[in-house]
Amino acid sequence: MKMDEFGRSDPTERRPQRTVSPDDYEDRIGSIEPMAYLPLGSGLSFGDSRRNDRGTLIDGSRHNRILAFDPGTGRISCEGGVTLHDILLRAIPHRFFLPVTPGTAFATIGGAVANDVHGKNHHARGTFGNHVQRITLLRSTGERLVCSAEENADLFAATIGGIGLTGLILTVDLRLMKVPSPHIQQHVIRFDNLDDYFARVERVDEEHEYSMAWIDQLATGRRMGRGLFLAGDHADGSCEFPDIPKRLPLSVPFSLPFNPLNTVTMRAVNEYRFRRERRAETISTMTWNSYFHPLDEIGSWHRLYGPGGPRQHQSVYPSENAPETTARLLETARRAGHASFLTVLRRFGDIASCGPLSFARPGFALTLDLANRGEATATLLDALDRIVVDAGGAVNPCFDTRMSPEVFEASFPHWEKLEALRDPAMASDFWRRTALSLKR
Repeated sequence: MKMDEFGRSDPTERRPQRTVSPDDYEDRIGSIEPMAYLPLGSGLSFGDSRRNDRGTLIDGSRHNRILAFDPGTGRISCEGGVTLHDILLRAIPHRFFLPVTPGTAFATIGGAVANDVHGKNHHARGTFGNHVQRITLLRSTGERLVCSAEENADLFAATIGGIGLTGLILTVDLRLMKVPSPHIQQHVIRFDNLDDYFARVERVDEEHEYSMAWIDQLATGRRMGRGLFLAGDHADGSCEFPDIPKRLPLSVPFSLPFNPLNTVTMRAVNEYRFRRERRAETISTMTWNSYFHPLDEIGSWHRLYGPGGPRQHQSVYPSENAPETTARLLETARRAGHASFLTVLRRFGDIASCGPLSFARPGFALTLDLANRGEATATLLDALDRIVVDAGGAVNPCFDTRMSPEVFEASFPHWEKLEALRDPAMASDFWRRTALSLKR
């Protein structure tokens, strides 16, 4: 999927950007203007942290070799443009798996580091950056710096979750996780409302490696917040499936001129999804790609959202006020007439990330997946931001194109640590709009 096709919401986002290869960028070192570049992986973020409309993108996906893999220890070394899917295909035959898996396997490892992505097992493993052992970073001075917890430690920490602003990630050494099988034994558990969810979530997390909940965002009254836990663990070693197809079997050929994911259709879909699951816990075995990356199996899935494309709002907020905050967010979106196609609620654990701009932190995270309706959606997103900030939480930059500087600062009070270590050649539209506005 091309970067300029994904997550678009207005004509300005459809403009293609100038790109150069990492080699061409390195050849220009010595004559680089300030804030003229930004590294790019697969370009799958929804937000403008992946754009530098005043400059040039460095297409890191062109450097995509796996350099070394030790099937005994699970340590893998690769260039920044290697995709997570490529890593999985190399590691799975040796019964290793990514310790943290985001919602798409098409992301590059450089992008996973730069966004310090999280998965369904944050309560057990933390973020992606917690498993990175070493990074090789090219700075615009021409220096190639080896960064780790022991060497150039400040720059190592700032690069994890640093949204590409500390320099070009050349290589990453990652520690993989040993598993009996890559496939997942899924446990589906129904809950009747938000109170029921919060009463059960800690036990579900304690019992399973992976845990998230689908929420019926449109349910009201005593049913408000009803949904399904989709917990999982790696299946035992006897579980085998046929080879995973290497090509996308389905694709959405075009965007409809209207939004099919409206409150009427989604009410019916949510009712069916909830009712088709029995009250008793059900257990089934799924392929790893179906459990972790279901949308990767549908090409151009963003076209399902109509002409405006998708807009996501992902936030995290403290546990002590999580029930009230979650209810306010769901109700605000519903009253604004927006139906979330996929509403996900999960608990983040206490494993801290070293990155000053890492999003995941202890508390609860809610993701709302909305069809963009222009000004009405922008107004709703602003209202959701205010609820999160008032609760002491944070909004994820990976999904953002309109966060105010004030919301950014409230979400990431240590942003100046990243600014102090930012490579002067690097900038993004997001950073100009938020951090650099705060410096003026």
